[in-house]
Amino acid sequence: MTTDQHSPQHSGAGREELGLRELIAIGVGGMIGGGIFSILGLAVDISGHAAPLAFLVGSIIAGVAGYSYVRLALTYRSDGASFTYLEKAFPNTPAVAGIAGWTVVIGYIGTLALYAFTFGAYSAHLFGFGDQQTARWLLSGGGLLLFLIINMAGAAKMGKAEDIAVYIKIILLAILAAVGFFTVDTTRFRPLFDHGASAFLLGGAVIFVAYEGFQLITNAVCETRDPQRNIPRGLYGSIAITSLIYITIALVSVGNLDVAAIHAAQEYALAAVAKPILGTLGVVLVDIAAMLATASAINATIFGASHLAYEMARDNLAPRPFSFRNRTGVPSTSAITITALAVLLTALGGLELIASFSSLTFLLVSIAVCLANLRLRHETHAAVLPILLGIALMVTTVVLLVLYMKQNSPHTLTFAICVYGGATLAFMLFDFTRKKRQQNHS
Repeated sequence: MTTDQHSPQHSGAGREELGLRELIAIGVGGMIGGGIFSILGLAVDISGHAAPLAFLVGSIIAGVAGYSYVRLALTYRSDGASFTYLEKAFPNTPAVAGIAGWTVVIGYIGTLALYAFTFGAYSAHLFGFGDQQTARWLLSGGGLLLFLIINMAGAAKMGKAEDIAVYIKIILLAILAAVGFFTVDTTRFRPLFDHGASAFLLGGAVIFVAYEGFQLITNAVCETRDPQRNIPRGLYGSIAITSLIYITIALVSVGNLDVAAIHAAQEYALAAVAKPILGTLGVVLVDIAAMLATASAINATIFGASHLAYEMARDNLAPRPFSFRNRTGVPSTSAITITALAVLLTALGGLELIASFSSLTFLLVSIAVCLANLRLRHETHAAVLPILLGIALMVTTVVLLVLYMKQNSPHTLTFAICVYGGATLAFMLFDFTRKKRQQNHS
Protein backbone atom coordinates (compact mmCIF):
# COMPACT_ATOMS: atom_id res chain seq x y z
CA MET A 1 0.00 0.00 0.00
CA THR A 2 1.15 3.52 -0.70
CA THR A 3 1.81 4.90 2.74
CA ASP A 4 2.34 8.47 1.78
CA GLN A 5 3.70 9.66 -1.45
CA HIS A 6 2.20 13.04 -0.66
CA SER A 7 3.32 13.42 2.93
CA PRO A 8 6.54 15.40 2.55
CA GLN A 9 4.79 18.62 1.74
CA HIS A 10 2.69 18.60 4.90
CA SER A 11 4.23 15.88 6.92
CA GLY A 12 4.78 17.74 10.10
CA ALA A 13 8.16 16.06 10.53
CA GLY A 14 9.57 16.45 13.98
CA ARG A 15 6.11 16.94 15.52
CA GLU A 16 5.16 13.27 16.01
CA GLU A 17 4.10 13.40 19.66
CA LEU A 18 0.74 11.59 19.88
CA GLY A 19 0.43 7.88 20.70
CA LEU A 20 -2.56 5.53 20.90
CA ARG A 21 -3.61 6.81 24.31
CA GLU A 22 -3.67 10.42 23.11
CA LEU A 23 -5.54 9.49 19.91
CA ILE A 24 -8.26 7.66 21.84
CA ALA A 25 -8.47 10.64 24.17
CA ILE A 26 -8.89 12.98 21.19
CA GLY A 27 -11.57 10.76 19.63
CA VAL A 28 -13.52 10.08 22.82
CA GLY A 29 -13.07 13.68 23.91
CA GLY A 30 -14.40 14.91 20.58
CA MET A 31 -17.42 12.59 20.63
CA ILE A 32 -18.46 12.65 24.29
CA GLY A 33 -18.80 16.39 24.35
CA GLY A 34 -22.16 18.07 24.19
CA GLY A 35 -23.68 14.80 22.94
CA ILE A 36 -24.64 12.69 25.90
CA PHE A 37 -25.37 15.73 28.07
CA SER A 38 -27.29 18.13 25.83
CA ILE A 39 -28.54 15.69 23.16
CA LEU A 40 -29.70 12.86 25.43
CA GLY A 41 -32.96 14.71 26.05
CA LEU A 42 -33.42 15.31 22.33
CA ALA A 43 -32.82 11.62 21.55
CA VAL A 44 -35.43 10.55 24.12
CA ASP A 45 -37.86 13.19 22.89
CA ILE A 46 -37.67 11.81 19.33
CA SER A 47 -37.16 8.08 19.94
CA GLY A 48 -38.97 7.60 23.23
CA HIS A 49 -38.21 4.29 24.94
CA ALA A 50 -36.04 3.26 21.97
CA ALA A 51 -33.48 6.02 22.61
CA PRO A 52 -30.68 3.46 23.27
CA LEU A 53 -31.29 2.12 19.75
CA ALA A 54 -30.90 5.65 18.36
CA PHE A 55 -27.40 5.78 19.81
CA LEU A 56 -26.72 2.30 18.41
CA VAL A 57 -27.71 3.55 14.95
CA GLY A 58 -25.34 6.49 15.33
CA SER A 59 -22.48 4.20 16.32
CA ILE A 60 -23.03 1.92 13.31
CA ILE A 61 -23.00 4.88 10.92
CA ALA A 62 -19.84 6.23 12.56
CA GLY A 63 -18.18 2.83 12.26
CA VAL A 64 -18.84 2.34 8.55
CA ALA A 65 -17.89 5.95 7.81
CA GLY A 66 -14.74 5.51 9.86
CA TYR A 67 -13.53 2.77 7.52
CA SER A 68 -13.10 5.25 4.67
CA TYR A 69 -11.41 7.78 6.94
CA VAL A 70 -8.87 5.16 8.07
CA ARG A 71 -8.03 3.93 4.56
CA LEU A 72 -7.64 7.47 3.23
CA ALA A 73 -5.69 8.72 6.26
CA LEU A 74 -3.08 5.98 5.89
CA THR A 75 -2.66 6.70 2.18
CA TYR A 76 -2.72 10.52 2.23
CA ARG A 77 -1.18 11.61 5.51
CA SER A 78 -2.15 15.20 6.03
CA ASP A 79 -3.64 17.36 8.77
CA GLY A 80 -6.32 18.36 6.23
CA ALA A 81 -8.09 14.97 6.47
CA SER A 82 -11.46 15.13 4.67
CA PHE A 83 -10.42 18.21 2.68
CA THR A 84 -7.24 16.48 1.49
CA TYR A 85 -9.07 13.28 0.56
CA LEU A 86 -11.52 15.16 -1.66
CA GLU A 87 -8.67 17.13 -3.17
CA LYS A 88 -6.94 13.88 -4.17
CA ALA A 89 -10.17 12.30 -5.45
CA PHE A 90 -11.13 15.31 -7.60
CA PRO A 91 -7.78 16.85 -8.66
CA ASN A 92 -9.28 18.56 -11.69
CA THR A 93 -12.12 20.11 -9.68
CA PRO A 94 -10.51 21.92 -6.73
CA ALA A 95 -13.81 23.64 -5.94
CA VAL A 96 -15.16 20.32 -4.61
CA ALA A 97 -12.50 20.08 -1.91
CA GLY A 98 -12.53 23.81 -1.26
CA ILE A 99 -16.28 24.11 -0.70
CA ALA A 100 -16.35 20.90 1.34
CA GLY A 101 -13.43 22.11 3.44
CA TRP A 102 -15.08 25.43 4.19
CA THR A 103 -18.28 23.60 5.09
CA VAL A 104 -16.43 21.31 7.49
CA VAL A 105 -14.83 24.28 9.22
CA ILE A 106 -18.28 25.86 9.61
CA GLY A 107 -19.54 22.57 11.00
CA TYR A 108 -16.70 22.53 13.51
CA ILE A 109 -17.58 26.06 14.58
CA GLY A 110 -21.16 24.91 15.13
CA THR A 111 -20.13 21.95 17.26
CA LEU A 112 -17.74 24.13 19.24
CA ALA A 113 -20.70 26.38 19.99
CA LEU A 114 -22.72 23.34 21.09
CA TYR A 115 -19.95 22.13 23.38
CA ALA A 116 -19.37 25.59 24.80
CA PHE A 117 -23.08 26.17 25.42
CA THR A 118 -23.30 22.88 27.31
CA PHE A 119 -20.11 23.63 29.26
CA GLY A 120 -21.52 26.98 30.34
CA ALA A 121 -24.93 25.55 31.22
CA TYR A 122 -23.64 22.74 33.43
CA SER A 123 -20.89 24.78 35.08
CA ALA A 124 -23.37 27.57 35.88
CA HIS A 125 -25.75 24.95 37.28
CA LEU A 126 -22.95 23.55 39.45
CA PHE A 127 -22.11 26.98 40.85
CA GLY A 128 -25.76 27.77 41.54
CA PHE A 129 -26.61 30.38 38.91
CA GLY A 130 -27.84 28.25 36.03
CA ASP A 131 -30.69 30.66 35.28
CA GLN A 132 -28.39 33.64 34.71
CA GLN A 133 -27.81 33.85 30.97
CA THR A 134 -24.87 36.27 31.21
CA ALA A 135 -23.01 33.98 33.62
CA ARG A 136 -23.61 31.00 31.33
CA TRP A 137 -22.27 32.90 28.33
CA LEU A 138 -19.18 34.09 30.22
CA LEU A 139 -18.42 30.53 31.33
CA SER A 140 -18.98 29.26 27.79
CA GLY A 141 -16.62 31.84 26.33
CA GLY A 142 -14.11 31.23 29.11
CA GLY A 143 -14.02 27.51 28.34
CA LEU A 144 -13.33 28.21 24.67
CA LEU A 145 -10.54 30.66 25.47
CA LEU A 146 -8.92 28.36 28.04
CA PHE A 147 -8.53 25.49 25.58
CA LEU A 148 -7.44 27.85 22.84
CA ILE A 149 -4.50 28.74 25.10
CA ILE A 150 -3.77 25.04 25.76
CA ASN A 151 -3.83 24.28 22.02
CA MET A 152 -1.48 27.18 21.34
CA ALA A 153 1.09 25.53 23.64
CA GLY A 154 1.52 22.60 21.23
CA ALA A 155 0.34 19.06 20.51
CA ALA A 156 2.02 17.36 23.47
CA LYS A 157 0.45 19.67 26.07
CA MET A 158 -2.88 19.40 24.25
CA GLY A 159 -2.64 15.60 24.39
CA LYS A 160 -1.80 15.57 28.10
CA ALA A 161 -4.71 17.85 28.94
CA GLU A 162 -6.95 15.62 26.82
CA ASP A 163 -5.81 12.50 28.69
CA ILE A 164 -6.67 13.96 32.09
CA ALA A 165 -10.09 15.33 31.09
CA VAL A 166 -11.22 12.25 29.17
CA TYR A 167 -10.27 9.59 31.70
CA ILE A 168 -11.76 11.46 34.68
CA LYS A 169 -14.93 11.95 32.65
CA ILE A 170 -15.19 8.26 31.80
CA ILE A 171 -14.80 7.31 35.46
CA LEU A 172 -17.59 9.68 36.52
CA LEU A 173 -19.93 8.43 33.79
CA ALA A 174 -19.09 4.83 34.68
CA ILE A 175 -20.13 5.46 38.30
CA LEU A 176 -23.52 6.76 37.18
CA ALA A 177 -23.98 3.91 34.70
CA ALA A 178 -22.94 1.19 37.16
CA VAL A 179 -25.15 2.37 40.02
CA GLY A 180 -28.06 3.28 37.76
CA PHE A 181 -27.96 -0.05 35.95
CA PHE A 182 -29.09 -1.87 39.10
CA THR A 183 -32.11 0.41 39.50
CA VAL A 184 -33.36 0.09 35.91
CA ASP A 185 -37.07 -0.68 35.72
CA THR A 186 -37.54 -2.74 32.54
CA THR A 187 -41.26 -1.92 32.44
CA ARG A 188 -40.29 1.64 31.50
CA PHE A 189 -39.22 0.33 28.08
CA ARG A 190 -42.72 -0.92 27.25
CA PRO A 191 -43.79 -0.44 24.58
CA LEU A 192 -40.31 -0.18 23.06
CA PHE A 193 -41.44 1.71 19.97
CA ASP A 194 -43.83 4.09 21.74
CA HIS A 195 -42.97 6.87 19.24
CA GLY A 196 -43.26 4.64 16.17
CA ALA A 197 -41.22 1.80 14.71
CA SER A 198 -38.88 4.11 12.77
CA ALA A 199 -38.47 6.81 15.42
CA PHE A 200 -35.13 5.43 16.62
CA LEU A 201 -33.75 5.76 13.07
CA LEU A 202 -34.79 9.40 13.03
CA GLY A 203 -33.31 9.86 16.48
CA GLY A 204 -30.02 8.40 15.27
CA ALA A 205 -30.01 10.91 12.41
CA VAL A 206 -30.62 13.95 14.61
CA ILE A 207 -28.05 13.00 17.25
CA PHE A 208 -25.31 11.92 14.82
CA VAL A 209 -23.39 15.02 15.90
CA ALA A 210 -22.78 13.12 19.15
CA TYR A 211 -20.42 10.88 17.13
CA GLU A 212 -18.73 13.75 15.34
CA GLY A 213 -15.23 13.68 16.71
CA PHE A 214 -13.76 10.42 15.46
CA GLN A 215 -12.69 12.35 12.35
CA LEU A 216 -10.43 14.48 14.54
CA ILE A 217 -8.07 11.51 14.86
CA THR A 218 -7.27 11.65 11.14
CA ASN A 219 -6.59 15.38 11.48
CA ALA A 220 -3.77 14.42 13.86
CA VAL A 221 -2.10 11.87 11.56
CA CYS A 222 1.01 14.04 11.07
CA GLU A 223 1.50 14.31 14.84
CA THR A 224 1.01 10.55 15.41
CA ARG A 225 3.69 8.01 16.27
CA ASP A 226 3.42 4.86 14.11
CA PRO A 227 0.18 5.95 12.35
CA GLN A 228 -0.13 2.67 10.42
CA ARG A 229 -0.80 0.95 13.74
CA ASN A 230 -2.26 3.70 15.90
CA ILE A 231 -4.70 5.50 13.56
CA PRO A 232 -7.00 2.46 12.97
CA ARG A 233 -6.82 1.36 16.59
CA GLY A 234 -7.41 4.88 17.83
CA LEU A 235 -10.38 5.55 15.55
CA TYR A 236 -12.21 2.24 15.98
CA GLY A 237 -11.33 2.09 19.66
CA SER A 238 -12.70 5.55 20.37
CA ILE A 239 -15.97 4.75 18.52
CA ALA A 240 -16.35 1.50 20.48
CA ILE A 241 -15.72 3.15 23.85
CA THR A 242 -18.05 6.04 23.06
CA SER A 243 -20.82 3.74 21.80
CA LEU A 244 -20.67 1.62 24.95
CA ILE A 245 -20.93 4.71 27.15
CA TYR A 246 -23.77 6.30 25.13
CA ILE A 247 -25.91 3.17 24.94
CA THR A 248 -25.42 2.32 28.62
CA ILE A 249 -26.26 5.85 29.75
CA ALA A 250 -29.35 5.87 27.51
CA LEU A 251 -30.49 2.54 29.00
CA VAL A 252 -29.98 3.84 32.53
CA SER A 253 -31.78 7.09 31.71
CA VAL A 254 -34.92 5.59 30.16
CA GLY A 255 -34.92 2.79 32.72
CA ASN A 256 -34.91 5.16 35.69
CA LEU A 257 -36.96 8.17 34.61
CA ASP A 258 -40.16 8.73 32.64
CA VAL A 259 -39.78 10.00 29.10
CA ALA A 260 -41.92 13.01 30.01
CA ALA A 261 -39.59 13.90 32.90
CA ILE A 262 -36.52 13.66 30.65
CA HIS A 263 -38.23 15.86 28.08
CA ALA A 264 -39.08 18.46 30.73
CA ALA A 265 -35.39 18.69 31.70
CA GLN A 266 -34.03 18.41 28.16
CA GLU A 267 -31.02 20.70 28.61
CA TYR A 268 -30.11 19.00 31.91
CA ALA A 269 -31.44 15.54 31.08
CA LEU A 270 -28.56 13.59 32.58
CA ALA A 271 -28.62 15.64 35.77
CA ALA A 272 -32.34 14.89 36.07
CA VAL A 273 -31.60 11.19 35.63
CA ALA A 274 -28.82 11.26 38.23
CA LYS A 275 -30.91 12.79 41.01
CA PRO A 276 -33.14 9.77 41.80
CA ILE A 277 -30.16 7.41 41.42
CA LEU A 278 -27.39 9.21 43.33
CA GLY A 279 -29.20 12.14 44.92
CA THR A 280 -27.58 15.57 45.14
CA LEU A 281 -24.13 14.00 44.91
CA GLY A 282 -25.14 12.46 41.59
CA VAL A 283 -26.22 15.83 40.22
CA VAL A 284 -22.86 17.32 41.21
CA LEU A 285 -21.02 14.42 39.59
CA VAL A 286 -22.97 14.87 36.36
CA ASP A 287 -22.27 18.61 36.36
CA ILE A 288 -18.55 17.91 36.76
CA ALA A 289 -18.60 15.17 34.11
CA ALA A 290 -20.42 17.51 31.71
CA MET A 291 -17.82 20.21 32.25
CA LEU A 292 -14.97 17.76 31.64
CA ALA A 293 -16.71 16.24 28.62
CA THR A 294 -17.38 19.50 26.87
CA ALA A 295 -13.98 20.91 27.83
CA SER A 296 -12.17 17.97 26.23
CA ALA A 297 -14.44 18.20 23.17
CA ILE A 298 -13.63 21.89 22.80
CA ASN A 299 -9.94 21.06 23.12
CA ALA A 300 -10.01 18.32 20.48
CA THR A 301 -12.19 20.25 18.03
CA ILE A 302 -10.06 23.41 18.12
CA PHE A 303 -7.06 21.18 17.37
CA GLY A 304 -8.66 19.43 14.40
CA ALA A 305 -10.43 22.45 12.92
CA SER A 306 -7.37 24.71 13.05
CA HIS A 307 -5.22 22.08 11.32
CA LEU A 308 -7.83 21.68 8.58
CA ALA A 309 -7.94 25.44 7.94
CA TYR A 310 -4.12 25.45 7.89
CA GLU A 311 -3.98 22.75 5.21
CA MET A 312 -6.55 24.56 3.09
CA ALA A 313 -4.55 27.78 3.28
CA ARG A 314 -1.37 25.89 2.32
CA ASP A 315 -3.18 24.72 -0.80
CA ASN A 316 -4.45 28.23 -1.61
CA LEU A 317 -8.07 27.32 -0.88
CA ALA A 318 -8.38 29.56 2.19
CA PRO A 319 -6.94 33.00 3.07
CA ARG A 320 -3.15 32.93 3.44
CA PRO A 321 -3.06 34.04 7.13
CA PHE A 322 -4.61 30.68 8.09
CA SER A 323 -1.31 29.03 7.07
CA PHE A 324 0.67 30.84 9.77
CA ARG A 325 2.11 28.73 12.62
CA ASN A 326 3.45 29.94 15.95
CA ARG A 327 6.81 28.88 17.40
CA THR A 328 5.33 25.62 18.79
CA GLY A 329 4.06 24.64 15.32
CA VAL A 330 0.39 25.41 16.03
CA PRO A 331 -1.70 27.12 13.28
CA SER A 332 -2.43 30.07 15.55
CA THR A 333 -4.39 32.32 13.18
CA SER A 334 -6.75 29.47 12.31
CA ALA A 335 -7.24 28.51 15.96
CA ILE A 336 -7.93 32.08 17.09
CA THR A 337 -10.36 32.84 14.25
CA ILE A 338 -12.34 29.61 14.67
CA THR A 339 -12.56 30.08 18.44
CA ALA A 340 -13.72 33.68 18.07
CA LEU A 341 -16.53 32.67 15.69
CA ALA A 342 -17.54 29.87 18.07
CA VAL A 343 -17.77 32.37 20.94
CA LEU A 344 -20.15 34.44 18.81
CA LEU A 345 -22.30 31.45 17.86
CA THR A 346 -22.46 30.34 21.49
CA ALA A 347 -24.26 33.56 22.30
CA LEU A 348 -26.55 33.50 19.25
CA GLY A 349 -27.31 29.85 18.45
CA GLY A 350 -29.82 27.42 19.98
CA LEU A 351 -29.07 23.83 20.93
CA GLU A 352 -31.55 22.18 18.57
CA LEU A 353 -30.49 24.29 15.61
CA ILE A 354 -26.79 23.68 16.22
CA ALA A 355 -27.26 19.94 16.79
CA SER A 356 -29.38 19.33 13.68
CA PHE A 357 -27.23 21.54 11.47
CA SER A 358 -24.00 19.96 12.68
CA SER A 359 -25.36 16.43 12.22
CA LEU A 360 -26.45 17.22 8.66
CA THR A 361 -23.11 18.88 7.87
CA PHE A 362 -20.96 15.98 9.01
CA LEU A 363 -23.23 13.40 7.41
CA LEU A 364 -22.86 15.16 4.06
CA VAL A 365 -19.10 15.45 4.47
CA SER A 366 -18.82 11.78 5.50
CA ILE A 367 -20.75 10.78 2.37
CA ALA A 368 -18.30 12.82 0.30
CA VAL A 369 -15.36 11.13 2.03
CA CYS A 370 -16.82 7.68 1.29
CA LEU A 371 -17.22 8.69 -2.36
CA ALA A 372 -13.60 9.84 -2.38
CA ASN A 373 -12.51 6.48 -0.97
CA LEU A 374 -14.59 4.68 -3.60
CA ARG A 375 -12.95 6.73 -6.34
CA LEU A 376 -9.45 6.15 -4.90
CA ARG A 377 -9.97 2.54 -3.78
CA HIS A 378 -7.12 1.24 -5.96
CA GLU A 379 -4.70 3.50 -4.08
CA THR A 380 -6.23 3.05 -0.62
CA HIS A 381 -6.73 -0.71 -1.15
CA ALA A 382 -10.22 -0.40 0.31
CA ALA A 383 -12.97 -3.02 0.01
CA VAL A 384 -15.99 -1.84 -1.98
CA LEU A 385 -18.72 -3.39 0.21
CA PRO A 386 -18.12 -1.37 3.41
CA ILE A 387 -17.85 1.82 1.34
CA LEU A 388 -21.20 1.22 -0.38
CA LEU A 389 -22.80 0.21 2.93
CA GLY A 390 -21.62 3.44 4.51
CA ILE A 391 -22.94 5.55 1.64
CA ALA A 392 -26.34 3.81 1.70
CA LEU A 393 -26.74 4.22 5.46
CA MET A 394 -25.73 7.87 5.47
CA VAL A 395 -27.87 8.86 2.46
CA THR A 396 -30.89 7.28 4.17
CA THR A 397 -30.03 9.13 7.37
CA VAL A 398 -29.72 12.46 5.56
CA VAL A 399 -33.16 12.01 3.97
CA LEU A 400 -34.69 11.27 7.38
CA LEU A 401 -32.97 14.26 8.96
CA VAL A 402 -34.05 16.69 6.23
CA LEU A 403 -37.65 15.48 6.51
CA TYR A 404 -37.51 15.93 10.28
CA MET A 405 -36.12 19.46 9.94
CA LYS A 406 -38.73 20.38 7.34
CA GLN A 407 -41.60 19.21 9.53
CA ASN A 408 -40.37 20.18 12.99
CA SER A 409 -37.77 22.91 12.55
CA PRO A 410 -38.04 24.62 9.15
CA HIS A 411 -35.93 27.57 10.32
CA THR A 412 -33.04 25.14 10.95
CA LEU A 413 -33.31 23.79 7.40
CA THR A 414 -33.40 27.36 6.09
CA PHE A 415 -30.34 28.20 8.19
CA ALA A 416 -28.47 25.16 6.83
CA ILE A 417 -29.30 26.03 3.22
CA CYS A 418 -28.17 29.63 3.77
CA VAL A 419 -24.89 28.54 5.38
CA TYR A 420 -24.10 26.01 2.64
CA GLY A 421 -25.02 28.54 -0.02
CA GLY A 422 -23.03 31.27 1.70
CA ALA A 423 -19.97 29.03 2.02
CA THR A 424 -20.19 28.14 -1.67
CA LEU A 425 -20.48 31.77 -2.77
CA ALA A 426 -17.71 32.88 -0.41
CA PHE A 427 -15.36 30.24 -1.73
CA MET A 428 -16.17 31.09 -5.35
CA LEU A 429 -15.48 34.78 -4.65
CA PHE A 430 -12.22 33.94 -2.85
CA ASP A 431 -11.14 31.60 -5.66
CA PHE A 432 -12.00 34.17 -8.34
CA THR A 433 -10.05 36.88 -6.52
CA ARG A 434 -7.05 34.57 -6.03
CA LYS A 435 -6.94 33.59 -9.72
CA LYS A 436 -7.32 37.22 -10.78
CA ARG A 437 -4.40 38.20 -8.57
CA GLN A 438 -2.26 35.40 -10.03
CA GLN A 439 -3.07 36.55 -13.56
CA ASN A 440 -2.06 40.12 -12.72
CA HIS A 441 1.27 38.93 -11.33
CA SER A 442 2.04 36.69 -14.31
